[in-house]
Amino acid sequence: MLTFNGSFFMPSVFTLVGIPGLEPVQCWIGIPFCAMYIIAVIGNSLILVIIKKENSLHIPMYIFLAMLAATDMALSTCILPKMLGIFWFHWPEISFDACLLQMWLIHSFQATESGILLAMALDRYVAICNPLRHATIFSQKLLTHLGVGVTLRAAILVLPTLLLIKCRLKLYQTTVISHSYCEHMAIVKLAAEDIRVNKIYGLFVAFAILGFDIIFITMSYVRIFVTVFQLPQKEARVKAFNTCVAHICVFLPFYLLAFFSFFTHRFGSHIPPYVHILLSNLYLLVPPFLNPIVYGVKTKEIRRHAWKMFVSSPNS
Repeated sequence: MLTFNGSFFMPSVFTLVGIPGLEPVQCWIGIPFCAMYIIAVIGNSLILVIIKKENSLHIPMYIFLAMLAATDMALSTCILPKMLGIFWFHWPEISFDACLLQMWLIHSFQATESGILLAMALDRYVAICNPLRHATIFSQKLLTHLGVGVTLRAAILVLPTLLLIKCRLKLYQTTVISHSYCEHMAIVKLAAEDIRVNKIYGLFVAFAILGFDIIFITMSYVRIFVTVFQLPQKEARVKAFNTCVAHICVFLPFYLLAFFSFFTHRFGSHIPPYVHILLSNLYLLVPPFLNPIVYGVKTKEIRRHAWKMFVSSPNS
């Protein structure tokens, strides 16, 4: 690794600290994180198996749920194995290219998840506000286009963050990343060069994806609530609202943790580093862990098919 005036020139390896300030107890923090990851993988795998196996669930709401489950598993798998390597086995080093790849995958899957949550909100909007046209609007072709679209949007918009680091930033003040995974701003802040372009593009991607999605999700739910409260019968109102409860329980923690993590990393200099790093980790681990539990508890069809899969005998 070459050095120039105390700076590192194009380092080949970075060192991930883990959770700054909590290094002595990281091995214990890894236990609940590992448990959350195992539950996330099992729960989301179960949802995928149930939806694939049951033809009655091959409808937009559950197809989007399957996309969400697959994204959740990929997202948590991008972060947890390396994090546990740091916490339990003291393997903090990661190659420069592997770090950039992890950064791109994590942010791409985050953006993909946001797009899927938007698609799910639009599905609920059409199902409640325009039910007669729901089957026509959400055709198999549209579902395919939405799935490919949210994935490509995420991959293409996040890719320049990787290229801007790779091509623009050559000198680094240090190779020690005060984080438990390779996060965009955590890497950029190590540079000994002008990082304004990187910061501006990072802000643009965050608002172009998360900002755009949360605005349209909010608009969809405003229209949904207006329609629901105009229904004449209380039973119909409750039934319509119940179809949205699981989605609301999923997207609220996702966006609340996302925006808190995003703004504290850029503007929260007074917040202790370990608080921000813990919240960043929870932002990536809680939704994959929580989503299958929420949909398992709140969605009757998923609950019924899971019960049938584990309890019913083959001949029943």
